[in-house]
Amino acid sequence: MDLKNFSRLPFYIKLACVLFSLFALGALVILAKNILAPLIFSCLFAILLMPLANFFERRIRLPRGAASMIAVIILLSLITVVLYVIGSQIANLIRDWPAFQAQISRSLWNFRGWISENIGITRRKQLNVVNSAASKVTSPNAALVGTTLLSLSSILLFLIFTFIYTFFFLMYRRLILKFLESVFLEENKQKVHDVIEQVQVIIRQYIVGLLIEMTIVATAVSVTLSILGVQYAILLGLITGIFNLIPYFGIFAAMVLSATVTLGTSADSTVVIYVLITFLVTHVADSNIILPLVVGSKVRINALVTVLGVVIGEMFWGISGMFLSIPVIAVLKIIFDRVESLKPWGIILGDEEKKQNKLAKKLKVEKEEVAEE
Repeated sequence: MDLKNFSRLPFYIKLACVLFSLFALGALVILAKNILAPLIFSCLFAILLMPLANFFERRIRLPRGAASMIAVIILLSLITVVLYVIGSQIANLIRDWPAFQAQISRSLWNFRGWISENIGITRRKQLNVVNSAASKVTSPNAALVGTTLLSLSSILLFLIFTFIYTFFFLMYRRLILKFLESVFLEENKQKVHDVIEQVQVIIRQYIVGLLIEMTIVATAVSVTLSILGVQYAILLGLITGIFNLIPYFGIFAAMVLSATVTLGTSADSTVVIYVLITFLVTHVADSNIILPLVVGSKVRINALVTVLGVVIGEMFWGISGMFLSIPVIAVLKIIFDRVESLKPWGIILGDEEKKQNKLAKKLKVEKEEVAEE
């Protein structure tokens, strides 16, 4: 059945076909998580490293394999430095863990006293509720250790395969491009080539913008928390910068974590209020100033699609899905905007204000042309 005959089918049949296709695609994505997740991360890393690999290959005259390997090693070194700083800060936090627990216990005791005096719920009732909730989520020590080790080994394997795939994407990038062009009809090859080139350029700018945004946010939070006298300010700033890659949810998770650490390490509990204010101001500045200025408006995704993408990404792939959801939606939007039959989907993914501004400019130009005629 061709597309012309399919368009003549009743609406409920077409709707059933679309829903079945989406269900099958979703099931395939969930089942292939262990393969697709590192592949998508590797594809993004390869797009980011492609100019560096081209520089080593064309300017320094290195073989393609050596150029690709050096580019991957540079990226791996930068990530290792960040992980080393985070790991050293976490080691200091673990060393101070007894004092941290004692401070948290004192703060919680005072907080329960405030609830008991102002709300009327006794400390014993509060403790019973907390113990009941904790018993449902706490596992035996052996199982907890086993789960932790399994998670660490899974993360290590994930990273290893991600960098291996990144190397192969860079190594065989021309072969992959040739394959993608050959999948489509001959008359569409040039259009496919242009779309692929545009996707590479825009996604590279998008990723670089996100990295710059992450650096600005991490630096601003670290400096502000240091001025406030918060311990582990560098650790909290780095975690905030990384978590900020997850829209809305990331900054909230970083705020809760930072408030908890501040509560457990600071003698003055009022500092927690300033920490919360810092994160609120950072979020407002990032959403309205840093993100539009640094990341730019080449790929603007509206807030509704952003939240839905993060939620669906978490449902499908967990934390990795939350990080990948926005870049994947950005790639889809770029493709939708450049394929005539898919432009309506690009509109629903994009920012309405941007579309309205473009439409207003277009109408203004048309009015000026009519006036001149």
